Amino acid sequence: MARYDHRAIEAKWRERWERDGIYEIDVDGAQRPFYNLMMFPYPSAEGLHIGNVFAFTGVDIFGRYMAMRGYDVFEPFGHDAFGIHSENFALKQNVHPMTLIRNNINNFRGQMKQLGTRIAWSHEVDTTDPAYYRWTQWIFLQLFKHGLAEKRLAPVNWCPSCKTVLADEQVIDGHCERCSSEITHRSLEQWFFKITSYADRLLKNLDWIDWSEVVKTAQRNWIGRSEGLEMSFPVEGSEESISFFTTRPDTIFGVTFMVLAPEHPLVERITTSDRRAAVEDYVAQAMRKTAVDRQTMERTGVFTGAYAVNPLNGDRVPVWVADYVLITYGTGAIMAVPAHDERDFDFARQYDLPIKVVVAPPGWSGGELSGAYTGAGVLVNSDEFDGIESKAAAEAIIAKLERDGSGKHQVTYRLRDWLISRQRYWGTPIPIVHCQACGPVAVPEEQLPVVLPYVEEFRPTGTDKSPLASVESFARTTCPSCGREARRETDVCDTFLDSSWYYLRYPSTEYDDRPFDAELTKKWLPVSNYIGGKEHSVLHLLYSRFVTMALHDMGFLEFEEPFQRFRAHGMLILRGAKISKSRGNIVTPDEYFESHGADTLRAYLMFAGRYEEGGDFSDQGIEGVYRFLNRVWDLVQRYRAQEAAEGPLPIEAQRLVHRTIRKVTEDIGELKYNTAIAALMEYSNDLQHRPALNSEEVRTFLLLLAPFAPFMAEELWEQIGGAYSIHTTSWPQADEELAREQEVAVAVQIDGRTRDVIQIAAGSDEEAALQRARESARVQRHLDGKRVVRTIYVPDRLINFVTASEG
Repeated sequence: MARYDHRAIEAKWRERWERDGIYEIDVDGAQRPFYNLMMFPYPSAEGLHIGNVFAFTGVDIFGRYMAMRGYDVFEPFGHDAFGIHSENFALKQNVHPMTLIRNNINNFRGQMKQLGTRIAWSHEVDTTDPAYYRWTQWIFLQLFKHGLAEKRLAPVNWCPSCKTVLADEQVIDGHCERCSSEITHRSLEQWFFKITSYADRLLKNLDWIDWSEVVKTAQRNWIGRSEGLEMSFPVEGSEESISFFTTRPDTIFGVTFMVLAPEHPLVERITTSDRRAAVEDYVAQAMRKTAVDRQTMERTGVFTGAYAVNPLNGDRVPVWVADYVLITYGTGAIMAVPAHDERDFDFARQYDLPIKVVVAPPGWSGGELSGAYTGAGVLVNSDEFDGIESKAAAEAIIAKLERDGSGKHQVTYRLRDWLISRQRYWGTPIPIVHCQACGPVAVPEEQLPVVLPYVEEFRPTGTDKSPLASVESFARTTCPSCGREARRETDVCDTFLDSSWYYLRYPSTEYDDRPFDAELTKKWLPVSNYIGGKEHSVLHLLYSRFVTMALHDMGFLEFEEPFQRFRAHGMLILRGAKISKSRGNIVTPDEYFESHGADTLRAYLMFAGRYEEGGDFSDQGIEGVYRFLNRVWDLVQRYRAQEAAEGPLPIEAQRLVHRTIRKVTEDIGELKYNTAIAALMEYSNDLQHRPALNSEEVRTFLLLLAPFAPFMAEELWEQIGGAYSIHTTSWPQADEELAREQEVAVAVQIDGRTRDVIQIAAGSDEEAALQRARESARVQRHLDGKRVVRTIYVPDRLINFVTASEG
């Protein structure tokens, strides 16, 4: 009997598939288009790690399944190769990114082929290719021309390790999402995309798009819609006023001080001369703190010497500067109501500021509070609003302020504009020219791409300037508008702009005169099935939605949501920790390709846990799956060698075939790959014990195995005489009559406690089910001396006898 040689088999079919191009797709002629998309990776390491393989295998299985169901499946691949991830790796290796990333991409491509994916390689993209980033720059220009891109002075997040600014979405609990360094803040001239203009649509569309709930929840929370009051308190003796937003207008009579963030522009303008030195010293100290320190350390502040006036009651309240208020959140100013806000309460206690109760806590008798009461209630100490419940009072207060012109009802969002510029080298150059006479001017589209030059010294400067700023041959140019001497923008784009539109490019890679062809885009998009990591919920996934909406509004796209269906895969862990390059616990697939084969690795990763939840990688687990595939191999060899004439398949065997088809089909559709593989293992165990095998059983088993172990399935299919290729053969259909369970296990309860589990015919009516239950000796024993007053029957699942004691 021939032994299972995974190396020879996988090499044979890998070469054959590539030679025949069986996974290439006629994007123009496809009749049943199905766009199956995996998140393209950062080539910021020498090769893929096992976590990447876990993610990509799950996508590929679904694509193979849909192709066997008769769809024209388009499954492309590419490389998100610009950005901090790749540049930092180049710095670590001391190799120029233009050289290093090219080598990494070649390795990634080779590994994906080894994995047995059904990639349409003729549509591969690389974001560092000028033919690609020409169109990234084109998208930037469309946003600029439509008023959605602007450069402005703003307080920004700064990573001292990566030496560049970060978007809010790239800061996690005050730390850089890439290197985990604590971020600080700077005020810099930066480019922003006005994603906030789309906040309401981005939020509302979440109600109907077919996405994983965990991702939709993350986006809802990040967009952060709030309703409340927007108003200003005038500064006493000044033309200035302090604007703020609050979700608790019912507490406005309890304002006892105002607080400005240290970076707020009013700080310098309203601080009195006798307080200036103290305020300037405090602001300087605050600017040296990280955002985490400002939120977690002891509350500190300084009085500006200025006072603001509450328009509702005329109260004169002091204006303080405190670093627990962030300029990046809201207006950078708050009305402080210490009786009803915990942070304000702590601050007031520390600096002996008044605490005025205006919403009565339950049972409150007028005494001093031991802590802030943040709940709703009836208003007190609030003039004509006393005695009114919080919600009604808030509405009445807003109405009064709107009549007086002092405030208005407002909807605000936590979402901030997308900070797009980076002070790094390795990125898409921003296609803008700065002219002293004309201001920022768009590079004409016919002059795109603005090519990133080769720069020997590409290390970040640590200043507000990119390394490109010192490259005069790049920076010096002429204004496209007036022809005078000008300078190019030397910041580069955030890598998330590169990935915000790549799915639009894949079908249209043959075109070099347009980013995406209108007819092909109409045929293939929105993406049918997109699978990726939930860590991109408020980064790539949110940005892609924004860019798609904007291009739709400009008339370039007929749809405003890019992905029909998105599913977040789980996380693969190793000894309890996420597998990632930044953690240094990388497991590479190459050793397993060699020792066990791609089929074993694919099947094991999908069997280790539910795909949408993840699993724990272990060598012991992979050995078990390797033994399973060897048993499958031996099973088919036994079938090929059997001499007895093949007889008809017994009815029970037919039922098992069709139950297995139904189970595997349903599970793949729901991405429950682990239970689909378990069903195949169970079925193979049954086949192992058969004295002889039937062709229907063997053929069906191989067809069901094909998405998980494509190389082995193809080889065994050829060995039993199947037409090439198994991956273009129709998926088996379950006969529902045969797939229906003949018997089901039904729990029998007495007064809610399970006393027995009985086997009954599936679909039994209540009378037959109760009769069978009463025949159980256990049930009879527990019913002895009791009177059944009611019965509950849940078909095929449960019987419950409700009793009362006799007598």
